[in-house]
Amino acid sequence: MSLYQLERDGDVQELIGVLRRSDNPELRARAAELLGNFPEHDDRDDVVNALSGAAADDDSAEVTAAAVDSLDTLGGDAIEQLIADVAGVDFGDGADWMKAKAFVRALDADVPELRMAAANGLGAIEQADAVPKLVECFDDPDPRVRARAARACGQIADSRATDALEGLLRDGSATVRREAAEALGNVGNRQALSALLPLYEDDDERVRRIAVGAFGNFGNAQPVEYLVASLTDDSAAVRRTAVYSLVQLLSNVPTQQSHEIRETIVEQLSETDDRNVVVPLVEILEESTQAAQQRNTAWLLGRVTEAEERERVVEALVGALRSDDQMTSQFAATSLAELGGEAVEDRLLALVDDGDAPAEARAQAVFTLGKVGGERSRQRIDSLLDETENEQIRKRAFSAISKLGGRA
Repeated sequence: MSLYQLERDGDVQELIGVLRRSDNPELRARAAELLGNFPEHDDRDDVVNALSGAAADDDSAEVTAAAVDSLDTLGGDAIEQLIADVAGVDFGDGADWMKAKAFVRALDADVPELRMAAANGLGAIEQADAVPKLVECFDDPDPRVRARAARACGQIADSRATDALEGLLRDGSATVRREAAEALGNVGNRQALSALLPLYEDDDERVRRIAVGAFGNFGNAQPVEYLVASLTDDSAAVRRTAVYSLVQLLSNVPTQQSHEIRETIVEQLSETDDRNVVVPLVEILEESTQAAQQRNTAWLLGRVTEAEERERVVEALVGALRSDDQMTSQFAATSLAELGGEAVEDRLLALVDDGDAPAEARAQAVFTLGKVGGERSRQRIDSLLDETENEQIRKRAFSAISKLGGRA
């Protein structure tokens, strides 16, 4: 029976038999790899014991590597006991400091997969005291170890790793650069974020996306030009990420700086392809659950939208008038007023006549019609004054109709 069939049937005892008794190292390595796919199996203890034995005693480096990887994949205490044995440490009561001690020792293991697993473990328990030792791994000859060590530093998010992570941004391995970029984004201090700026034009698309995604964590306008440049990236994923970061940036900057940064963003966005900007903005407005993102998106849409995506934008903004967040609703109303036109008037009138819509949304629509409406709106609001008993709608209707020429 093939190893594939054994895996499909969940026959871990037969796989363990192949791992322990086969004379073929390729079969043993494949069996070790497949055993990592059973984290919830009833015979998990047998699986862990077999893999630990192979990792410690097998004379094939390929089998050892596969066994260590599978133990790491199984999670929990699967890898911990092996590393404790390799490091000659007793976990005792399982305290994190004891585990950290074992993981740190295992960073010097001869087997790179063990060094990788040790780095993973240190990141998982977020041991800040291990950062200097992890930084030493940035010189490891195996790029997989360098990448895992960088990831662990990002999980710990200790600023002491910033200089060393910045150095990894020039690593020859794209995987290492990606992990270093993500780690710097997690560290998030000024130096770490600034180090990411040049990566908006890295050769690797995922590196660019990670770096651009971190730009939204800035608290100033420094990354705006890089984000705008990223809106023309060949990768659609990078372009979308750039738009999300622009919105996030507006959410992060101090209130006293937000107006200036908004104007800078609008000025630069006006020179880019409309669709690259507008479609992601609409998606954020429709899908985000964060009020600050919704507000900034609603505000931007009224200032960067051209003809191509106008219909979709109007639909999204009218929908945002129903938002539970009052500022989002107000920003959507100001953007609809910026857009203006017959299509906007049509959709607002439809909302006014929607008896199932929240009164707050209908009142906001009435108010906006006072800015964009014509004779049709004046007549409808005039009749609405006689129909409605809602005080909020009546108040907005009086305000709107005064701007439209008064009652008949």
